[in-house]
Amino acid sequence: ARRSGPPDGGWGWMIVAGCFLVTICTRAVTRCISIFFVEFQAYFGQDYARTAWTHSIVDCATMLCAPLGSLISNHVSCQVGIMLGGLLASTGLILSSFATRLEHLYLSLGVLTGLGFALCYSPAIAMVGKYFNKRKALAYGIAMSGSGIGTFILAPVVQLLIEQFSWRGALLILGGFVLNLCVCGALMRPISLKEDCKTAPEFLEQNYVPETEKQDLKRMSICSPFIKLWPHECFCYCSWKEYDFLLMPGFMVLAVSILFMAYGCSPLFVYLVPYALSVGVSHHQAAFLMSILGVIDIIGNITFGWLTDRRCLKKHRYFCYLFAVGMDGLCCLFLPVLQSFPLLVPFSFTFGYFDGAYVTLIPVMTADVVGTSLLSSALGVVYFLHAIPYLVSPPVAGWLVDTTGSYTASFLLCGFSMIFSSALLCFARLAKKTKRTRLQSLTGNTALKQHIWTNGAIAYSVTAELDQRDVEVLAVDTNSYSSR
Repeated sequence: ARRSGPPDGGWGWMIVAGCFLVTICTRAVTRCISIFFVEFQAYFGQDYARTAWTHSIVDCATMLCAPLGSLISNHVSCQVGIMLGGLLASTGLILSSFATRLEHLYLSLGVLTGLGFALCYSPAIAMVGKYFNKRKALAYGIAMSGSGIGTFILAPVVQLLIEQFSWRGALLILGGFVLNLCVCGALMRPISLKEDCKTAPEFLEQNYVPETEKQDLKRMSICSPFIKLWPHECFCYCSWKEYDFLLMPGFMVLAVSILFMAYGCSPLFVYLVPYALSVGVSHHQAAFLMSILGVIDIIGNITFGWLTDRRCLKKHRYFCYLFAVGMDGLCCLFLPVLQSFPLLVPFSFTFGYFDGAYVTLIPVMTADVVGTSLLSSALGVVYFLHAIPYLVSPPVAGWLVDTTGSYTASFLLCGFSMIFSSALLCFARLAKKTKRTRLQSLTGNTALKQHIWTNGAIAYSVTAELDQRDVEVLAVDTNSYSSR
């Protein structure tokens, strides 16, 4: 039976627990790959830029293949997708322990493990959004805190494993640990909501399909789990419906902002440990900095999630997000002058807290823009947008280190990129409010008039509204509109 809305509890808390474990096994493990950086550089005898490709490829593959994870989750099963991802990620880590060249790590640790993480990450996050509405930010805060908790625990453990069993043994053990993703997949019980599981007749009533073709599609269910049974036309209309949010102005602005944010945040997790070692910090203290960053990340996840669910801040989650991104950018700008362990500890506290804060709000903001029914597909695109910045930013930062002989240029570029991401969202919101005020003064009506343009048989709203919740669904008769 279909539910009228998310249950906001019950088995939803098991979904949160499963997503929590997924973030440990994916994002925390990815962050801890930076601890292998010095070992890879020494063993393979390569420079910063070449060695950094290992971390950037796994991050890029995870985000680049995120839409594939969403596709499998939507049309096959979230459980199957996550279990398959766990097997691929584990295989990649195990094969990496036998690498004899850096190029082998690019394929096994980078591509194969990254693909496995992609099949797990976005579907697990989307499932949380389907089970929660009123307490969505808190649920995401708990689920996403797995990244911080995992980093806090795994960073010193991985350093110890490297000392005891070498980097090969440490990767082999991580490969076995990541198999727990298969357990996480088993927890992801599907849920059917009325808002995201419509029959073909209900879908066709919205006039997205020409009148002449409606009768042929009336008997087909868009939500059928078997793609091979769908006629070609039905599949095309369903696929378009899943990604029509790409035309929303609010999503376009968010997408551009995410590109700059992703570029700024990635290099720090790669170069924090090498930078700390370069200024005289010991190996254990450098790993401890990652642990501090991880545990404070947890506090940022949960406290920001809880605070932004409160009535006083719920309407201001947009500004909470851009404030957190801007603060992380400022932290990066000050990092080059912090050249001792006592100074780097406050940096790890501050950066870790606001990193956890904005990571928690990314899926919440995405849901606010596109709605719950399109959240899985939208998150796939959002994490896909992380791919190119994650791929190029660590090697670019490494090239700057090799060229300039210091980390200053790399960290400044990261800081300005994140500040620009925050400023872009701020200007977009101010422009939206200015236009709303101007239109209200011209029309004398508090409701904004929406303009409709057509492309074939599909009608789109191109109003300047940036929030999906503010846009009303318009039933437009295309034929009658065209005759005007």
